Amino acid sequence: MLWAANTVIRKFSTSYAKLQNKLNLALIGQSLFGQEVYTGLRKQGHKVVGVFTVPDKDGKADPLGEWQDSRGYTEFRNEQVGLSQTRAHGDIPVKLYTDAVGAELNVMPFCSQFIPMTVINYPKHGSIIYHPSILPKHRGASAINWTLIEGDKKAGFSVFWADDGLDTGPILLQKECDVEPNDTVDTLYNRFLFPEGIKAMVEAVQLVADGKAPRIPQPEEGASYEGIQKKSNAKVNLDQPAEAIHNWIRGHDKVPGAWAVIQGQPVTLYGSLMLNGSVPGGRPLEVEGASQPGLITSSGLVLFGSDSKALQVRSLQFEDGKMIPAARYFSPGDTTSVELTEEEKKMAEEIRVIWKGILSNVNVIEDTTDFFKSGAASMDVVRLVEEIKEKCAGVPLQNEDVYMATSFQEFVQMFVRRLRGEDQEEELVVSYVSATKDINNMTLKMPYQCFIDGRFEDAENGKTYDTVNPTDGSVICKVSFASVADVDRAVASAKQAFEDGPWGKMNQRDRGRLLYRLADLMEEHQEELATIEAIDSGAVYTLALKTHVGMSIQTFRYFAGWCDKIQVCACFRLVCAIVIPWNYPLMMLAWKSAACLAAGNTLVLKPAQVTPLTALKFAELTVKAGIPKGVINILPGSGGLVGQRLSDHPDIRKLGFTGSTPIGKQIMKSCAVSNLKKVSLELGGKSPLIVFSDCDLDKAVRMGMSSVYFNKGENCIAAGRLFVEESIHDEFIRRVVEEIKKMKIGDPLDRSTDHGPQNHKAHLDKLVEYCETGVKEGATLICGGKQVNRPGYFMEPTVFTDVEDHMFIAKEESFGPVMVVSKFKDGDVDGVLSRANDTEFGLASGVFTRDINKAMYVSERLEAGTVFINTYNKTDVAAPFGGFKQSGFGKDLGEEALHEYLRTKAVTVEY
Repeated sequence: MLWAANTVIRKFSTSYAKLQNKLNLALIGQSLFGQEVYTGLRKQGHKVVGVFTVPDKDGKADPLGEWQDSRGYTEFRNEQVGLSQTRAHGDIPVKLYTDAVGAELNVMPFCSQFIPMTVINYPKHGSIIYHPSILPKHRGASAINWTLIEGDKKAGFSVFWADDGLDTGPILLQKECDVEPNDTVDTLYNRFLFPEGIKAMVEAVQLVADGKAPRIPQPEEGASYEGIQKKSNAKVNLDQPAEAIHNWIRGHDKVPGAWAVIQGQPVTLYGSLMLNGSVPGGRPLEVEGASQPGLITSSGLVLFGSDSKALQVRSLQFEDGKMIPAARYFSPGDTTSVELTEEEKKMAEEIRVIWKGILSNVNVIEDTTDFFKSGAASMDVVRLVEEIKEKCAGVPLQNEDVYMATSFQEFVQMFVRRLRGEDQEEELVVSYVSATKDINNMTLKMPYQCFIDGRFEDAENGKTYDTVNPTDGSVICKVSFASVADVDRAVASAKQAFEDGPWGKMNQRDRGRLLYRLADLMEEHQEELATIEAIDSGAVYTLALKTHVGMSIQTFRYFAGWCDKIQVCACFRLVCAIVIPWNYPLMMLAWKSAACLAAGNTLVLKPAQVTPLTALKFAELTVKAGIPKGVINILPGSGGLVGQRLSDHPDIRKLGFTGSTPIGKQIMKSCAVSNLKKVSLELGGKSPLIVFSDCDLDKAVRMGMSSVYFNKGENCIAAGRLFVEESIHDEFIRRVVEEIKKMKIGDPLDRSTDHGPQNHKAHLDKLVEYCETGVKEGATLICGGKQVNRPGYFMEPTVFTDVEDHMFIAKEESFGPVMVVSKFKDGDVDGVLSRANDTEFGLASGVFTRDINKAMYVSERLEAGTVFINTYNKTDVAAPFGGFKQSGFGKDLGEEALHEYLRTKAVTVEY
């Protein structure tokens, strides 16, 4: 399974659950953690008789309360009670609890409320509570932080019996995990404390119910209590070993944030990791209290400990709240201002006059005056640029520059740097895969790192994985394996790109111009992109050039044209997530991201783990096209980690997914539970193709083969089952087999190859198993059905006949070169329609007949999002594409795709 949600409760057999003892429980707590514990306890058969959670905040319920409300169960949310003054602090009203709840055990999975001892001791079995540390060490609310600050090698959690002390009750059970060198609070929580903690709370309740729960006294030895950290005492002591500095920074990551004094001002440091290799070159930076100057490098700020070892900090935040990548500390417009000469000051005053002429409603143009907040529109941008060019000939200003520097002071600083020639675009630093010469008669340049905030960089934890060439099974390169922390940074970057960057302020026509430029660059690099697609996914080069890459270019040009035709200001202007499959790596990227960008959104995209390379090459081209940093972020890695975090992330408001139906269901669940994200799903298919006896048989054979074997059968709309009218069935099969014999199986870069390798080994193994199942069920295997005896992941083109409706291969998608053929009686139009629609899928379908009335009759009744008549696989960028039933919902391509990334708002005004 490619997608493994880290918040899923382990499954218990029904029979086992019925045999266990059950309890009446009161749940006291909050957050998604509390909600998942609640779900697990109910699945176990325990009865939740009352839920006490925190008051609604700004009209929004806590996830635990929201979940409870949605199920219509009794709930006691404190602001509804009105019994005591203490409820404003989230305290539990004792009388309501004792009168209304017949609990045998209080379960406190995550609890920040004050709980009176009357409530703690009221149930028969008392109360159990979760704590994120291996007690007795690190008691208190900052326990996880102190685990990291003190450099513990083990982290974990405890479930203990609540008493009148502060985290001092007897231990019921404990679990532990290793602390990795670059773990943060977030990574520990997401990897272990959250998923395993949920399971442990359910396990603990069952131990209590069965009378097997221990009460192990906490020892005094080793017990500690560290207070909650505040900003005032989070300053980094730089006069200590590098690892201690690293631990302090990562232990304070996010809240409250460790800080140091840099060039006289407090700067908060985020994203620390130890450097074990050589220290890269960089520009020196004085940091108060450090044993030696830091270095601003292309990857961040390098700090040195008293032991001369080094660590690297990725992000910096200043007192005004502005956060930047540490690598850009010295970059124009980030933290430093240039001192203007007398001549430049005169020019600045001339620019002030131009601003005043345009912003006539503003009395005085101050340094802080914002061009757009003062009422300027897109036509004023053009006027400003042209007037300045007229006054200051030779200064290469563009419309986009105004969006980049919207306050008068920022604009003058940008103008002066441009005048001096200092404000050149930062050169993109790209590390390419080695040994990429003489592939398809060209030298490939393939990035392999995560692409975040306009830069390529290693995953935060340094992890990589192998991406494999399916033609021979060789490793192409090691690709960065993105972590949860990388996802969070990418989302933050995308969010900042429209909040503070130029993308959200940009004129729609200018946005379209950038997308056209991107399409042009893709066309310039089309041979390279197609070659990368061939070696990474096994796509036949000629098909990759025409379809994988060619249609991607068409898609960006189509949606670039839509940018200035969206009639209302309906843009999401939020961060979108896109998760794509491995069969058409670049084309699926284009289908979703082009519409997303045209609508004005920013995005974080996860390519399939086995085919990341064209997405990363695309990222490089976006920089060359001038797409602002942060607008597009690309994270290679696993679905269970990167995809799950995108589904769960509170700042993602739309997720577009193409992939299997089981994974789509998991994504939809996660999106609903997290923040009710808008979702579009293009999922699996079992597309029927009906071939009537009055068809053009030559064309039906040719297109029927294409419907199955196109792109090696790794095609979401592939004809999963052919229904051939009885009178032409045998002749149809004979011709198909003859054509299969002519097909050349081989290297996808060979121009004469018809049929390349399957994408990866696991998929090939499933295809062989699929065919074996068909044989066992009694279908007739005409040809193929097994792996080709040669290096690589090749599968023979396969044909099954005599397939009956109840068989596995008649119902389940193969996603490979397997033609599944069934007969239907001559003239039985309604009968074959009923059989064709007898599936939970509804992505595509097809019909071959010379009778146009029959074709229209059948097409109206086929339950599928796309119907092909006397053709197949003919998709167009202007035609909406998407499925029905368990093939998903929502559309890619066409005008309808834009609506997936827009929202409609009604504004009513009364004067």
